[in-house]
Amino acid sequence: MEADVPELFHEAMASLASGVSVITARRPDGSPCGLVATSVSSYSGEPPSLLASIGHRSRCHDALTTCERFGVHILHSGEEHIARAFAGQSDDKFAGLDWRWDDEVPELGGALAYLRCRRAENFSRYDHTIVIGDIEGGRLERAEPLLYARRRMDWLLHPHGA
Repeated sequence: MEADVPELFHEAMASLASGVSVITARRPDGSPCGLVATSVSSYSGEPPSLLASIGHRSRCHDALTTCERFGVHILHSGEEHIARAFAGQSDDKFAGLDWRWDDEVPELGGALAYLRCRRAENFSRYDHTIVIGDIEGGRLERAEPLLYARRRMDWLLHPHGA
């Protein structure tokens, strides 16, 4: 018997390990916004660019799909607390975190990588918008990445019960 397609999709994608990122932007009112994302990937090597998939229901969707620049922070293994803060429903996800303005982009301190991007293109389809960003600069640290798979965050993924 064939699996229910939505259930098949959700279970299969839960098994696909990915890095954990926080995407940040400045809202039109000048306040920072951000969200946690596991759907970030390289797009092109020339010019260096990436893509991120932003859910239409995200409170940061409009800012990220209309801003000129945004930041992508690839988190390291010790930053699960940052991922959880940006996955939550708090009105001020930046409260108590180390961050500053990099021109108009909120930059989190400490991340494994910070990539400042100029928004190049949007593609809206179904319940998400794909945002393509050309990388303008940033920084890279030496650390192990924070990973997400099987509906949990970890650095090294261990079999259940291990």
